[in-house]
Amino acid sequence: MSSPGIEPKQRVSRDDSAALIAAVERGVVDPRAGIFGPQSISWQINRESALFLAAGRAALLQLAHPWVATALEQHSSLMNKPIERFHNTFRVVFTMIFGSLGQAASAARHLYGLHTRIQGELTQDIAAYRHGSHYEANEINALRWVYATLVESAAIAYETVLPPLQPEELEAYYAESRVLAGLFGLPPSALPPDWKSFLTYCREMEQSDALGVTEKARVMGQSLLAGAGSWFRPPRWYRAITAAWLPERFRKPFGLTYFAAEQALKESAARRLGDIYQRLPATIRFIGPWHEAQARLAGKAPGIIAKTSNRFWIGQYRMPYLDANGPFR
Repeated sequence: MSSPGIEPKQRVSRDDSAALIAAVERGVVDPRAGIFGPQSISWQINRESALFLAAGRAALLQLAHPWVATALEQHSSLMNKPIERFHNTFRVVFTMIFGSLGQAASAARHLYGLHTRIQGELTQDIAAYRHGSHYEANEINALRWVYATLVESAAIAYETVLPPLQPEELEAYYAESRVLAGLFGLPPSALPPDWKSFLTYCREMEQSDALGVTEKARVMGQSLLAGAGSWFRPPRWYRAITAAWLPERFRKPFGLTYFAAEQALKESAARRLGDIYQRLPATIRFIGPWHEAQARLAGKAPGIIAKTSNRFWIGQYRMPYLDANGPFR
């Protein structure tokens, strides 16, 4: 089918990014609580450590965009360190969601600046893209796809171990995600208006010629699912869940199978996880950035639980902060 994610190309300028960040800032009531705050459904969903269940899905769907895979090949040292890319992604995303307003805005400026340096030419024909065609990270169609994989994957993981979200909750979650999208550089006009149309966009993208798996993407996806660069080795059932949540057309290119054995693994894991997960204490069940945010709102420094969990999720002990002259770290 024709692609909803290739043309026309629309670059996000520095002025565009600044205006979007300023618009988000104007809508914040309590800067200490950040862009959403503790009563938001975004905090409710994104605080769950169960989100890790769908991290593989989100990462592979991002790698299925040839621009993303090529950019990682040409502009990153993380081709063989996929866990570091996981950390880099969630360091920015969770700082936007759970950080103070200053932290969230700093994360957005950092992301825009990082993306300005990521551009080049494709090295092969893949999907609808031709060898030598130009790509750049600060382009609305590409940004929208990366954003969409994170938003939908979080909801999928949440509903795997917790009661399904009601339609009004999904609409509220998506409405809040549109605010988050502004920090990614996406204007409201570039986004589907509601949850149903958002899902339609996702399904159309998955079947379109805007996506295609390169050999480099396959290698990186396999490294990610093997836990390369980390002490953690995802179990077989994690591969099965990831395969189940991928469109069928991407399973073989990423070296995944989903036959009777994998389906049984996936269903067994989902049952066991659902039984166990809700009994977990908050110290384990909720992620470090949420714990750190709770401490901040209480006027305290993050404790050992927040720091240890942060190390797993974002690769460092605290969410970053960027002052006027310093780096985002």
